[in-house]
Amino acid sequence: MSNKTTRLALALACAFGAAAGAHAQANRAEVLHWWTSGGESAAVKELASAYTAAGGTWVDAAIAGGEQARSEAVNRMVGGKPPTAAQFNTSKQFLDLIDQGMLNNVDAVAAKNNWDKILPAPILSSIRIKGHFYAVPVDIHMPAWFWYSKAAFAKAGIAAEPKTPDEFFADLDKLKAAGLVPLAFGGQPWQEKVTFYAWLAHVGGPDMYMKLYRDKDAAMVMTPQFKALLTSFKRLHNYVDAGSPNRNWNDATAMVISGKAGVQIMGDWAKGEFATAHQTAGKEFGCFPGFGPRSPYLVAGDVFVFPKITDPAQVKSQQLLATVFTSPATQVAFSNKKGSIPIRTDVDVKSLDLCAQQGVTIMKDISRQLPTPEMLISPDLEGSLQDVITKFWNTNESADDAAKAIAAALKNG
Repeated sequence: MSNKTTRLALALACAFGAAAGAHAQANRAEVLHWWTSGGESAAVKELASAYTAAGGTWVDAAIAGGEQARSEAVNRMVGGKPPTAAQFNTSKQFLDLIDQGMLNNVDAVAAKNNWDKILPAPILSSIRIKGHFYAVPVDIHMPAWFWYSKAAFAKAGIAAEPKTPDEFFADLDKLKAAGLVPLAFGGQPWQEKVTFYAWLAHVGGPDMYMKLYRDKDAAMVMTPQFKALLTSFKRLHNYVDAGSPNRNWNDATAMVISGKAGVQIMGDWAKGEFATAHQTAGKEFGCFPGFGPRSPYLVAGDVFVFPKITDPAQVKSQQLLATVFTSPATQVAFSNKKGSIPIRTDVDVKSLDLCAQQGVTIMKDISRQLPTPEMLISPDLEGSLQDVITKFWNTNESADDAAKAIAAALKNG
């Protein structure tokens, strides 16, 4: 081969290699998330598989713990080495990033796929900021479900799901008498917070719930009715076991799966753990979304935001992620593993389990939908209220003093 021919071949090879590299880079996506439990890992693989099938290269960046993962995402953005996409909750958690111009929008994907017509109002209001879509929703979670072991209920002589708080406490007493852990619980601040607002919505009711989180009504907090709600919430502590402090949520779910515990109050992400354990809703475990036929349905979920990146290849990857995550097939496959329900209202959900089917039906009734606190208050106020609830749950503080602390947090927030 002549020198001229060799140079030409090398030039063509380099050009081909550069083109191939650019193509690979255009589809490469580093996705930072906190899904590390068994059910969560199975679910995120559905997203990765769908992205790969669409021609992408998925680079998994899993970090255990929501707060840790979000901090890592922000630190990397500030440091100039952002991931392609980062997980946040459907909330106000990423508003500061928008204000600081640190996120790309996905308006083109939203317009092409008619997000304003297929997404529920609480989701839309959280991801569409100042007229632009800055996050892609991947699921709808309801954080206030009750999960119970059929075997544990049978052992305790419980024949039907409780329809009122009084019936629920009576069932907890029966579970305790049967030598079981009545309430599977993880004593971590975020779990204490979720249990509190679930109890507030189900027992205090939507009006009291919205007066606290939407209206920040400090006067309502000091009423006898709210203090009674605090007292009934603290009563739940009588039914947790000594090993609950610092227990992870999925370990508490495992107690229900094994039949060691009777009930867990937790979001429907817990259902992914039942699925991983090869248990079936209505057979080994049961679920109910609240007390009575008109219980409120809290709407929460997860989103991915897209850091401000100017590289066209990475922007293309962000757009592809947004498209794939919200496609009908991906939504159904992901929901089946995650325990959530699809964010779209136009997908076939026949393959979902009976708990998810119940959730989908309820979501059609807009009057039962309640936004989670994260959608209504700032992260700072949320943190302050969480601190109050954690102290109240873990000490002998009175309901009156806890109410005063909540009212003070509202006034300062």
